[in-house]
Amino acid sequence: MGKKVKKEVEPPPKDVFDPLLIESKTAATVVLMLSSPEEEVLAKACDALYKFASKDDENKVTLLGLGAVEHLYKLISHEDPIVRRNAIMVIGIMASNHNVKKLLRELDVTNSLIPQLAPEEDVVIHEFATLCLAHIAVEYTTKVQIFEQGGLEPLIKLLGSPDPDVKKNSVECIYLLVQDFQSRAAVRALNVIPPLLELLKSEYPVIQLLAIKTLEVISKDRETRIILGENKGLDCLLKILETNEFSDLHVEALAVLGNCLEDVHTLQLIQQTGGLKKLLSFVGGSTVPDIQKNAAKAITKAAYDSENRKILNEEEVEKCLINLLEMDNDGVKVAASQAISAMCENLASKCAFGLQGVPQLVRLLSSDNEEVKEAAVTALANVTAASPSNASAVAEAEGIEPLVNTLNAQRDGAIANAAAVLTNLAMQEPFRVKIQSCGIMSALAELLRSTNSQVQSKAAFAVAAFGCDADARTELRNAGGLGPLVELLHSKNEEVRRNVCWAVMVCASDELTAVELCRLGALDILEEINLSTGRKNNFSEAAVEKLLDNNLSQKYSRMGYLSSSNIITDGFYDCGQIKPGVKFLSLEELSMQELTDRRAIIFINAKPREDVFAIEEKAQDSSYDQTILSPSISRKGSREKARKGKGKKEEEKMKEVTKNISKVQDEINLENSHWLPPPDFILLDYINDVSKTILPLTTTREQVVALAQFVADKMGGPTERDKLHDFNWELHISEIEFELKCNVVPIGKVKKGTFYHRALLFKVIADRIGIGCSLVRGKYNRAWNEVKLVDDSPQGIAGLLLPPQEYIVDLMFEPGFLIKQGSAEADQYKYI
Repeated sequence: MGKKVKKEVEPPPKDVFDPLLIESKTAATVVLMLSSPEEEVLAKACDALYKFASKDDENKVTLLGLGAVEHLYKLISHEDPIVRRNAIMVIGIMASNHNVKKLLRELDVTNSLIPQLAPEEDVVIHEFATLCLAHIAVEYTTKVQIFEQGGLEPLIKLLGSPDPDVKKNSVECIYLLVQDFQSRAAVRALNVIPPLLELLKSEYPVIQLLAIKTLEVISKDRETRIILGENKGLDCLLKILETNEFSDLHVEALAVLGNCLEDVHTLQLIQQTGGLKKLLSFVGGSTVPDIQKNAAKAITKAAYDSENRKILNEEEVEKCLINLLEMDNDGVKVAASQAISAMCENLASKCAFGLQGVPQLVRLLSSDNEEVKEAAVTALANVTAASPSNASAVAEAEGIEPLVNTLNAQRDGAIANAAAVLTNLAMQEPFRVKIQSCGIMSALAELLRSTNSQVQSKAAFAVAAFGCDADARTELRNAGGLGPLVELLHSKNEEVRRNVCWAVMVCASDELTAVELCRLGALDILEEINLSTGRKNNFSEAAVEKLLDNNLSQKYSRMGYLSSSNIITDGFYDCGQIKPGVKFLSLEELSMQELTDRRAIIFINAKPREDVFAIEEKAQDSSYDQTILSPSISRKGSREKARKGKGKKEEEKMKEVTKNISKVQDEINLENSHWLPPPDFILLDYINDVSKTILPLTTTREQVVALAQFVADKMGGPTERDKLHDFNWELHISEIEFELKCNVVPIGKVKKGTFYHRALLFKVIADRIGIGCSLVRGKYNRAWNEVKLVDDSPQGIAGLLLPPQEYIVDLMFEPGFLIKQGSAEADQYKYI
């Protein structure tokens, strides 16, 4: 037998190191190993770091401080699959730390991670790459990077991964990305709906929840909703609602359906399949506040479309919403009230809410929750808009007092809508009177000072509604509401400006308020507004007209014209043509000026004697502090003075009464009284004489002629045209001013008057006895009256009533002569 030969083993090369197992208990050493060229060392180092980082967030911070992230970032693109996998695992687990995320963003890690989502890569790489992306996709800039680097498509493909962690991380990342509208459009194009619907069948609740939340976001786009319907997504969502074991998904499912209900086509589809009835039934039977709230929000969204409102009304959605108002959850009450507001655009729904929902909404006005209060009063504003029957329902539910109280709410929306509801109620007089008794104008005066344009607008609108009542206007004046109202004319908000103009127009319905508004500058501001084509409106023009019609002194001063419908009353004064930009002074202010050589102010005050005596009598009452008289003057003394003057001439009587009143005025406490002009008993006697002698004449023409002759006789008689310059009326007026030591002259004192004195006296007396005439100011101290008269003997077809002719009444040259308007004689009278 041969001897066995032993085989020689070849020794290893001298430059190769034998395998060595390295163990380290310090993280710094392991991080240093990440720089090793050995793949096995790198893999084991990454594995060790993964276990270390997984323990807690403090370890992640430690590794960050040791520079591990920069090394790992380089390794995620390593050619060795094990090194690459382990490095991505560490990056994925560390990305939950805020500072790590920040560094990864700076390193542009997405550019290296997205290629790792390729189908051929290991499932573990998919898991931790998507985990890392999900962590860092919370930042907007990272979302943009992932989108621009093409990360959406591989993420959507991974929704079909067999690994649940990959699915979970991928859908979470997509959910974060679709918060941006660009990504929503992109995922729709990449057909994301089918895989998302498939995820709703997952056995893992977290995956289902993320899938349905993603559907909620992307279904905000109409195109996506259409695709969802085409893929039977609505049926899938309704099945979720019908399944009790999916109760944790019900809130989100309702949110998706809420988006879908915005489309008429989708809503019709749900209605036709019975899904809408199921949906409302589900909401009605639920006791979960979030479900009820989301359902109400869904109805609100749907109700923005008129066709949708019609469909919802057919399904009696009103009952569902009214029931939700009764729920013991403020969020549900708010959402239900908002849905009611939206549904009120449908007339049938508005009627239904008026019959059943008003009492519940009124009760909510007393809620301690300001948001509930605002939502309820907003709903009431919509329920009562253009609906007298619903407004009556609010009053019957005793809603007036809580509505007035809501004007003091903390939220501007609640305040504005409370004012709107009260305005709606004010359209009916009984309710308006009741609201006024609650001090509405004082409350509105405060609201006009608000800085919120919605509150300003609604408050001004309410002032316009309630200002038709004289007592309400008085309350607004006394509450100081006119000042802020005038200030709001400067508003740059068109709606505010329009409503304020309307309120000013309404409030200018009486002389006291009109004068005060003018004093506050309303007229100047309105005229400025009317010069602007962009700012003026119908109400601004009407407001100017109304202000002037109830403040005739200013109207005549500004416009130089009073129509036959502008009736001159006591307190009127003519201070001449005012120049643009010059402040219009009150008669009281003018009376307090020092005597000047400027034109005299002629005023009208034909108060009956008994009125003057009544004022004197009231002076005896110490509580009467709103008069020009002093309590120190006795009633007996005033009576005796009146009797002494009874037998004297009218002029002397007026002197004495004026003197008495002047003495009393010296004792006035100006802080507690209002100035009043002295009475003009001579003018009063003129009016009484004309009433007895001229008023009984049978025709208007006769009355006009007789009145013209009467006026001329009282003002110095007729004057020859060529001797007009010798008619020294100026000296006469100056003497009166010097006598009164005042620029303000009662018209009865004028015994030598020119054109404008005579025309004013003619107009004053004509207005008192019912003769229609206008007063027109001309140049060079000229003024005239125009009357319309029917020809007494019309020529033409028998029985034909010809229109009246307009005439100028001659008061200077041939008193009583009627000059046809438009003739050469009329021009001569006016200008020559």
